[in-house]
Amino acid sequence: MPTCTLHPLPYQADPAAYFAHVRKAPGAVLLDSARPTAERGRFDLLSAWPIHTLTPSATESGETYLQRLRASLEQLGRAELPDAIDLPFAGGLIGYLSYDFGRRLEHLPAVAMDDLGLADASLGLYAWALISDHQLHTSQLLFHPSLQVAERQRLISLFNSPAPVEQTWFTLQAPMRGDISAQTYRQAFDRVQQYIYAGDCYQINLTQRFRAPCQGDPWHAYQALRRACPTPYSGFQLLADGSALLSFSPERFIRVSNGQVETRPIKGTRPRGKNAAEDARNAAELLDSRKDRAENLMIVDLLRNDLGRTCETGSVKVPELFSLESYPNVHHLVSSVTGRLAAGKDALNLIADSFPGGSITGAPKIRAMQIIDELEPSRRALYCGSLLYLDVRGEMDSSIAIRSLLVKDGQVCCWGGGAVVADSDWQAEYEESITKVKVLLDTLQSL
Repeated sequence: MPTCTLHPLPYQADPAAYFAHVRKAPGAVLLDSARPTAERGRFDLLSAWPIHTLTPSATESGETYLQRLRASLEQLGRAELPDAIDLPFAGGLIGYLSYDFGRRLEHLPAVAMDDLGLADASLGLYAWALISDHQLHTSQLLFHPSLQVAERQRLISLFNSPAPVEQTWFTLQAPMRGDISAQTYRQAFDRVQQYIYAGDCYQINLTQRFRAPCQGDPWHAYQALRRACPTPYSGFQLLADGSALLSFSPERFIRVSNGQVETRPIKGTRPRGKNAAEDARNAAELLDSRKDRAENLMIVDLLRNDLGRTCETGSVKVPELFSLESYPNVHHLVSSVTGRLAAGKDALNLIADSFPGGSITGAPKIRAMQIIDELEPSRRALYCGSLLYLDVRGEMDSSIAIRSLLVKDGQVCCWGGGAVVADSDWQAEYEESITKVKVLLDTLQSL
């Protein structure tokens, strides 16, 4: 089996200095665990100059696109890491699936406006990556065996040179504002309640979008937001048209490692307190909330079903239920669902059977997505999609793209949402949708 080559670099806890070398290059992408402030993520992964970039054609089905992704991995060729080396990526695909990629997997209405025009997916095929391991305190270049020697030397020289120093800026030209009023939100909320009482659904994730005109460098905004909201599934992706995706997600969608599968749904939120006593009360209230635990359990059941379509019969388990995870702006209730891929199945089968993540649709999933399309005035684009890598060994990790922003066509968009169930209060849900992204909005306003 061909083996990847590694080249050591000085360890960097913050990937900004290394990413500065490539951030304006075609296909520049960073998957960032937000160290040293965030604690849960182990690896940072960055790359640029993909061999090619795959986006779906106008009429291409989700299954056909996923098959093209599979073929591109086969084209690059399977490779292994050197013995005793534990890294998440050996060359392969890095990029995003938008929430609306789900339309290519399921039959859904087309009511919500597609006013942003973001491609439903964009993944590049990369033969190299710079990977930092925050557990072992290493940073190194990884080269797939297919990468030419001259290109390896170019990259080694590039990352051994001093990082370029630039004066960057980013500014809003008007305050971030929601697309809908509180009253419009309440009308959508009331309609969800009608669907719930009619037995159409049990839970709907209802979202609102915030946006503002902007100017400047999205990378400057990313660095400021990373300082304000460090999360283990952060990421920055530069698109061919100059648009940029900025994500500060706390939520894993699906990880596949050695055939083992894990998803970590978040459902249940409280704001951080103004002092230690209030913060502890808010956390305890979340842990004791029957409503939030019920919401979380609904999604755990949904995800057990989703994983069960691709995993070995009897392998799907729930090893963690209702754990507390705390971030700079909120406390979350988090669970874990695991399984083992069935024979003949791979990570792309898992995406086909499980995307988008159930924690940001509701239950049952397809009916929830239909209701979302009816009640949210515009398509979600990146929000609730996924940033991910999938390598030539079949290793994958992916986020749920919450706490995420799109900078495109002179405006920045951000989304916030929450789960509506039978005993929800519209005003509390409306406030929660703002609380979740308030740190992002406030930080942008301050630039």
